[in-house]
Amino acid sequence: MQPGSLPEFTRPFFWDVNVAEVDPARDYFFVIERILEYGNDPAIKWLVSYYGDERLQEVMKTSRKISKKTATLWQNYYDLPPEEIRCLNKSFQKTDKIYWNY
Repeated sequence: MQPGSLPEFTRPFFWDVNVAEVDPARDYFFVIERILEYGNDPAIKWLVSYYGDERLQEVMKTSRKISKKTATLWQNYYDLPPEEIRCLNKSFQKTDKIYWNY
């Protein structure tokens, strides 16, 4: 892997962007969100080894794009209280339904 590029095996998870322009260091929030939500085992292993637990928890706690299902999985993995995770917060869930009823 070249510095500033994603590993080849993670590229299918970035179907909607030009992967050559994604810098894992600069775009860490986007990369972590995407792989937490859609990644497979090799991609998750790379994510944890590349970014570390602290950075993953930071994104997981503050992301608005991670599903409740994914957030719950990682909340249990890291043994975090649900109130620390934005997308598991009831006020966020109510707001989300106001704008999108599906």
